[in-house]
Amino acid sequence: MPIRIFFVSLPTKCQPITFFSMRRLILFAAFAALFSTATFAGGLMTNTNYHIAFDRMMARGASTEIDATFSNPAGIVWGHEGWQLSLNFQKPWQYRDIKLTTEAGSHTYEGKASAPIVPALFASYKKDRWALSAMLGIVGSGGFVEYKEGVPMFNVMLQNMLAEKGITPNQYTLDSQMKGKQYIYGGQVNFSYKVLDCLSAAFGIRANYYDGYYRGHVVAKDHPLLGEIAKLLLDVDQKGWGFTPIISLAYHQGPLTLTARYEFRTKIQTTNDTNVLEAGLGKRALAAMILLDPFHAISNMKALQEKLDAYTAPYEDGVKTRYDMPALLSLAAGYEFTPKLRATLEYHFFDDKNAKMANDRQDELKHGTHEILAGVEYDINEKFTVSCGAQHTDYGATDGYQQNTSFACDSYSLGLGGAWNINKQVRLNAGYFCSLYSDYDKQTSYGLETYSRTNHVIGVGVDYKF
Repeated sequence: MPIRIFFVSLPTKCQPITFFSMRRLILFAAFAALFSTATFAGGLMTNTNYHIAFDRMMARGASTEIDATFSNPAGIVWGHEGWQLSLNFQKPWQYRDIKLTTEAGSHTYEGKASAPIVPALFASYKKDRWALSAMLGIVGSGGFVEYKEGVPMFNVMLQNMLAEKGITPNQYTLDSQMKGKQYIYGGQVNFSYKVLDCLSAAFGIRANYYDGYYRGHVVAKDHPLLGEIAKLLLDVDQKGWGFTPIISLAYHQGPLTLTARYEFRTKIQTTNDTNVLEAGLGKRALAAMILLDPFHAISNMKALQEKLDAYTAPYEDGVKTRYDMPALLSLAAGYEFTPKLRATLEYHFFDDKNAKMANDRQDELKHGTHEILAGVEYDINEKFTVSCGAQHTDYGATDGYQQNTSFACDSYSLGLGGAWNINKQVRLNAGYFCSLYSDYDKQTSYGLETYSRTNHVIGVGVDYKF
């Protein structure tokens, strides 16, 4: 549900102050949708890059090494006998820019998304035909984004409304800023069993903890007559839990590996912890309204407050919002051409249209997210391995889905890196990948918006066998 800001019509000469028509109120929408696109690789709400082996090869669905804990749990029964541990660190950074083009020219609103060093921990134990494995990491979204100048859907609409009343931008200061954070932390445990010498199965469960916040303000102030005209202040924390059942199968015979993994939809319902939520007219604007129209001032203010209460209700303390992680189907085929050369082809489908989002935005998607991945790995010798890979992601986004505070652009990702077998127990992985996004153009009532993104991730990790 949207939050709206009410503005007072300021006198350009000596006319009385009146409220704008309700149909012309500015829309302050989609705060709760901020960050609905992951900073890392994967779908709209789901990450897929936890281990550095993904960064350097991308297609890891046929892996039988420690990273199979996530990408191929059933296949880990063909891996190392005994214990394995892996600790990984990644550093992502991303820009999410919005270019607004109007008859007056163009302006780019720069959004910088970042995250600190992101760790992920893997562990597994295999004995004969069965294995236990576990992982901890950021399994969904992940990061922080900030628009220091706000975004056009708020700024331009406000400026246009004021301009209709003869109030030009040089008569006031517009102070606007948007920022937010969204992390979904996950802990996963799998049990894997080799049913036949060439066939294995696994069942897992992942606990997911959602932690996010939304901070922002839009203030029209410094008018020579009324000072602060109107404002909206928002400071809301959201937290919630969800659980994901996971099943997988793996066929491994000679050089060929075929795998299938299915993650069920994860229902996550967050609860608001609201610190600040203010929306309305400035004090001088209210005083002017009382002085110029004392007989109707009380009823007008009461009606205004009732409207504000209705519009800000979704962000009141204790209100619940859905941020489901969609069901995920992963299919992979791996082949070992020689003892040194391996390749994998993989497909992901995220069923986003059947996962609940804030304001039911999933209904605006043309389809769920499709991903195709391919990767190659080559052992130079017993010590060094090099690899590279690629991924194409199609989100199925439409104009109705795209918002200033949350937009998705189809992309191609490229990854490369290598591994160093320091000794028989220790392997060092290093990788880098970048995503090349297609710009998305959306025609709005106030101009053409062009959404663009860039994404880079570097990482290093250590695998240990004992």
